[in-house]
Amino acid sequence: MTAPLLDGVTVLDFTRVLAGPYCTRLLADLGARVIKVERPGEGDETRKGFLQLDPDRADQASYFVRVNAGKRSVGLDLSHAKGRAVAHDFARVADVAIENFVPGVAAKLGIGPNDLRAINPKLVYCSISGFGQTGPLSGWPAFAHIINAMSGMMDLERGSDARPHVAYIQAADVLAGTHAFGAISAALVRQARTGEGATLDVSMLECLVAAEDVSFGSVLNGGDISLGPRVGMFIGEIKGRHVVSQYVGGPQLWTRMCGLMKRPDVEHDPRFATPPARRENWNQLQPILVEWLEKSFGSVDEALSTLNAARLPAAPVLSPKEVMEHPHMKARAAFPEVPHKTRGAVRVTASPYHVDGGPLTPAGPAPWRIGEHTREVLTEVLGYRPERIDELVRAGAVAEA
Repeated sequence: MTAPLLDGVTVLDFTRVLAGPYCTRLLADLGARVIKVERPGEGDETRKGFLQLDPDRADQASYFVRVNAGKRSVGLDLSHAKGRAVAHDFARVADVAIENFVPGVAAKLGIGPNDLRAINPKLVYCSISGFGQTGPLSGWPAFAHIINAMSGMMDLERGSDARPHVAYIQAADVLAGTHAFGAISAALVRQARTGEGATLDVSMLECLVAAEDVSFGSVLNGGDISLGPRVGMFIGEIKGRHVVSQYVGGPQLWTRMCGLMKRPDVEHDPRFATPPARRENWNQLQPILVEWLEKSFGSVDEALSTLNAARLPAAPVLSPKEVMEHPHMKARAAFPEVPHKTRGAVRVTASPYHVDGGPLTPAGPAPWRIGEHTREVLTEVLGYRPERIDELVRAGAVAEA
């Protein structure tokens, strides 16, 4: 059996909420041993979120379980001198350390990059924060909603509406976690080749700006921003269901779309004959496309079949429940189960890639309780004897479930 890609890699995980835990979930799914450090009594904030899976407690939210599957929880009080000493012992044996505190907090706790890389120069140390470790806004606390506003995305997404909207998806967190995952993986390659560690600084703001595909490239070079609906993308309603399609994304798609519509007059109309013209006259072109889509097909399935046969992008608009039950997602094993002590099994999202021809399976359940694995990890990873662990528990430096 082929070993997991990150087999033998130990990750010291000081993160909470979403950006950091999403990153370390990706690392865990690839075989890394992830030691999740949680503050005694409080733990990761998302334990208390939606939807609670344990009817008798309030620390097993499905949010927490999904992004922390496969990790082991150590209850560690970093404000306690003996707790910091334990963290430093972990740093001596870890390959990676990752945190997502507000910049400056990790250093105050004695677990900043200078602290831990002085102990272990080979360590790959990654910080994820809203605005990065430097710059005038580095000390601002941040969540996805805040970053969405600062990044320009909230302004773009409101289109022609006077008032900005609250975005639903937590894109800034997931993108930051994914970028951190990529940078850590690259740093591990250098670590393996040269023995050199790294200090990584990932900004949620810059990750979200990087995800925008049109406007920044334009305004950075003196162009305009096109507010309103995205040009070239349209939605039709057929018998109560919705279907989407587009002619942008490749130079041949416009010709195919006009050919399928049997509308050479539209293709060669001076208002629509070039990409700049179609962009400028989108308010006139969009109703033509929507009307064709809605009146040419008897069902969404018929529209999808015809559009895909013509090599035109198209998809139905699905609810999350429909996504969950879709045959394609089932074939990709996109929603695996992990064990849960009170529920028996809980479904989570999979890491969004396959390795060696197959899906990744989560390495195990999420920690059921704060400090659930404290004693075994301190014994297995650090070689602490039982009496030393007992003394740390009595001192309040560590906690066990």
